[in-house]
Amino acid sequence: MFLDSARIFVQGGRGGSGCVSFRREKYVPKGGPDGGDGGKGGSVILTVRPQLRTLYSFRYKRTYKAPSGRHGEGSLKTGKSGKNLVIQVPPGTMVYSEDGVLLADLVEAGQKFMAAKGGRSGRGNARFKSPTHQAPREFEPGGKGEERWLTLELKLLADAGLIGLPNAGKSTFLSVVTNAKPKIADYPFTTLQPILGVIAGYRHQSYVMAVIPGLIEGAHHGAGLGSQFLKHVERTRILLHLVDLTDPVTSPLQRALVIENELKSYGAGLADKPLVFVGTKADVLHDENGERELRDHARERGCPYFRISAATHEGLEPLMKEVWRNVFSGDGE
Repeated sequence: MFLDSARIFVQGGRGGSGCVSFRREKYVPKGGPDGGDGGKGGSVILTVRPQLRTLYSFRYKRTYKAPSGRHGEGSLKTGKSGKNLVIQVPPGTMVYSEDGVLLADLVEAGQKFMAAKGGRSGRGNARFKSPTHQAPREFEPGGKGEERWLTLELKLLADAGLIGLPNAGKSTFLSVVTNAKPKIADYPFTTLQPILGVIAGYRHQSYVMAVIPGLIEGAHHGAGLGSQFLKHVERTRILLHLVDLTDPVTSPLQRALVIENELKSYGAGLADKPLVFVGTKADVLHDENGERELRDHARERGCPYFRISAATHEGLEPLMKEVWRNVFSGDGE
């Protein structure tokens, strides 16, 4: 199950207290203080694991507490420190404080963020010994670990994003150009969650493509869960706008304008991303005048237009070359 938002409580372990002890051995009168320090409390640390794609593991468990440090002992024995509690999160996880402040944006494999610091260790009475204070009974209790509520928001890391109205052919297209196996059916809203696929591009360079569930008018306000899905294309380098050429109710241009308005209304720079218009289901009888309007609109916007059929693979190769060129434009062709 795909889950892209979670609220968790994290708490660092308490530090161990220092020990009050005096050396007591035969033939060693007045041996002096030998109370050891306590151990440090464990910290809660978030780390990126590339294999993860969802925050589903946080659905049922929301409280994470690191182990406390052990108390100090006599003979100057220091208490054992508590182990750090390491929590794995998918790349693209954004960590927010309870008041909405962004604390970390975890995108790189192995990247870490200390979510809750463990408590400091307390000093034993041996630390308080001085020439004028040779039998101290003072000690320090261990410090309390940091604790707070955090909100985790996942924004998928994909190089290219597929957008469009429901039933535009996005899942079918992804299943053809990648090894992804999204659900495909001839009714709207077949795809209910974002899906990622890896494309083996030219020159042995691969990239990730994400299909976003069908958007509808008012998506930027949350209609059809649109606001939850649009955030997953904020990090993409290029958007592929798939438009069904066979819909008998509205023209391809009208359907394209609905999505364009949603991108503008949502903001976050989506309307300014490189965009490729893709007319889908070209193997089925369609309104050629409507397609011409869509092609002219793409030309006016300065965007490429491709006519494809996922069923017959018509037009796929030039389209994928265009996507590859945009994704790796900064890496040298």
